[in-house]
Amino acid sequence: MGIEYPLRVLLIGNGGREHAIAWKLSQSPLVESIIAVPGNGGTATCPKVTNNTSVSAEDFPALLELARKNNVNYVVPGPEAPLVAGAVDFFENAGIRSFGPSKKAAQMEGSKTFSKDFMKKHNIPTATYENFSDYNKAREYLDTVQHDVVIKASGLAAGKGVIIPTSKEEAQKALKDIMQDKEFGSAGDEVVIEEFLTGDELSVLTFSDGYTIKSLPPAQDHKRIGEGDKGLNTGGMGCYAPTNIATPDLVAQIDRDIIQPTIDGMRKDEMPFVGILFTGLMITSTGPKVLEYNVRFGDPETQTVLPLLSQDTDLAKIMVACSERYLDSVLIKIEPSFSATVVVSAGGYPESYAKGDQMTVQTPPEGINIFHAGTKLANGVLQTAGGRVIAATATAAESLRAAVDKAYEGVKLIKFDKMYYRRDIAHRAFKPTADTKEALTYAEAGVSIDAGNQLVERIRAAVRSTKRAGADAEIGGFGGEVDLSKAGFSSDAPIMVGAIDGVGTKLMIAQATRDHRTVGIDLVAMNVNDLVVQGAEPVMFLDYFGCSKLDPEVAAVFVESVAAGCRDAGCALVGGETAEMPGMYKEDDYDAAGAAIGVMRASSRLPRHDAMAPADVLLGLASSGVHSNGFSLVRRILARENLGYAAAAPWDSSSRGRSIGEALLTPTRIYVKSVLAALPRLKGLAHITGGGLTENVPRMLPQHLAADIDVAAWTLPPVFRWLKKAGNVDAGEMARTFNTGVGMVAVVSPEDADAVKKQFEELGETVYTIGKLTARTDGAAGCVLRNLESWN
Repeated sequence: MGIEYPLRVLLIGNGGREHAIAWKLSQSPLVESIIAVPGNGGTATCPKVTNNTSVSAEDFPALLELARKNNVNYVVPGPEAPLVAGAVDFFENAGIRSFGPSKKAAQMEGSKTFSKDFMKKHNIPTATYENFSDYNKAREYLDTVQHDVVIKASGLAAGKGVIIPTSKEEAQKALKDIMQDKEFGSAGDEVVIEEFLTGDELSVLTFSDGYTIKSLPPAQDHKRIGEGDKGLNTGGMGCYAPTNIATPDLVAQIDRDIIQPTIDGMRKDEMPFVGILFTGLMITSTGPKVLEYNVRFGDPETQTVLPLLSQDTDLAKIMVACSERYLDSVLIKIEPSFSATVVVSAGGYPESYAKGDQMTVQTPPEGINIFHAGTKLANGVLQTAGGRVIAATATAAESLRAAVDKAYEGVKLIKFDKMYYRRDIAHRAFKPTADTKEALTYAEAGVSIDAGNQLVERIRAAVRSTKRAGADAEIGGFGGEVDLSKAGFSSDAPIMVGAIDGVGTKLMIAQATRDHRTVGIDLVAMNVNDLVVQGAEPVMFLDYFGCSKLDPEVAAVFVESVAAGCRDAGCALVGGETAEMPGMYKEDDYDAAGAAIGVMRASSRLPRHDAMAPADVLLGLASSGVHSNGFSLVRRILARENLGYAAAAPWDSSSRGRSIGEALLTPTRIYVKSVLAALPRLKGLAHITGGGLTENVPRMLPQHLAADIDVAAWTLPPVFRWLKKAGNVDAGEMARTFNTGVGMVAVVSPEDADAVKKQFEELGETVYTIGKLTARTDGAAGCVLRNLESWN
């Protein structure tokens, strides 16, 4: 029987996680009421929520009686204990639907031995390990291993059953504490001893209906009690999301190689996972590896990531979609913001601490939430009732630093005796300095120019095999030609030139900011600029728009921007293809490509190699910004600097104070009309796209000539100067990745240089005299860049 609205929810638990869940569920128009058992001081004041302490959260029959009495039709167990004990099975057998995994599936958290064996069976990356239920055999194994280890109590230990010893002696003591002295009770009857992994930790919360996965932004928590990640382990002292190491490529890899195989493997093992899966990861030098699975919302990760859900993203609807197995039809929107949580604990935690201290919490301003954990209302007075007492969470659109600062402002609203909190939350995100940060490259951002060049060479023979009359089928230029007069058409037929291209990962910025008004112009520009450098006039354009679920408004705005680009280029938008392919793309992402067709006479064909000579002048036409190449590196730099697209562009000193997203979405400049006007006096043109000056200028030159370019001839634009400094990008890497302020390079004779420069300027171009052609010897570079140090 399907779940009927409105929902009357029984929420089991009393932590900060449960308060955050109640906070988000209460915003849903699908939720009528929530009973929290036992709840805390925060849930007590949450809209639609009533605390109930008359029954134990562990007494399933009593909970069922309470649920029936209050006509509850949906149960949400918060902590791991009821899930591992079979709460979902119990309530569903009684006819009440629930959110969460079955008892069998909950073994993924209930037994670390079980989960490690599962990972081995399904080839999911994890640390090497051994399981032991015999203390003496475990001792002997510890004596034989040469690597650092982590010792884990296999059963549930409230998030504290993981010991990271720093010596063999500490390891042996931890083993004794767990297995013989029963520090974690029966949870330590069996232990997992695994390889200690190094790297950065990430936590990913993923909704699943047993088939589909939808992950929330990766978060990073702070387990140690002390600043600098020192001291004893805790349940978590703070958290932030998204993290600067979680690039889109890494997130996709985690979903593809770890989370989806986990969900698929559980289904194949006849224990389909329904609910939210917490995956703890270590990002090692060889890729992400699983540290642990939890079968419920993490704490404090939940307090951090739920506020990143958009206002129109309904948590209740997501939960029901998981339970009813139609998660693929639900859209989860994440705000392009940052979130940080600071946990405030009782003095002495995680060892002995006081309870029952009176506390006050002031009302937080917009953008800050106070999530209660170990609190209770006693006769209307708020008191401490646990180790991790309460937390302040804040979101900010401009940067992670702003979110962290706001969270600490939230902490100032909390008062109780001997309260303690770490003052360095998100310190790992802020650690790099201008002097010590790693120098980033385009390849490290996931794009290899060398690999692209190798592909061209690899397929050159296959492409050449398709030649026909009028077309030599040679690749490596900016566009491809067919001479219709030689292809059997009339003798005065023109040469057709075709170009095809996309926009690249600049689309991700348009999608993140929901601003699709300019990327269609980029699409046209990337194609028509490639046509005009061969001397062709663009006459028609076709576009392709691919998505998983068509949003007519987004598609319409995109095509309107394509039309704007076509008007600028003077070509007709004659057709296109819109492909809706469910499951091909993630949520509301889309991809786009375009093809431009141009015509020319043989007398207009560029480059004119036979006319080029040493001392010919190189003119550079200014770009309008980053254009459409290098965005994988741009996004990597922004992520490391913890800057969101809504933040003010740090390189933009204009009075408008544009945001990063707005500045980066400045469309690629279309040079068609200017170039066509000057065409009779041009010897060659290079469109500066992926590969920058270094790779693109030689494409227009004969083998015996090279370009000698003085990069000090123009001022490196502010956006590139900032990217270079923030990314610690080498000047040579900048010249090989970005246009660095020059979007088109023209070759003209010395006697024509001044006149052509003036003509370009009269047509609205900013023009620089950037160098000259020189003789090139065999094996020498086709483009030599001088004065790169000026970019420093």
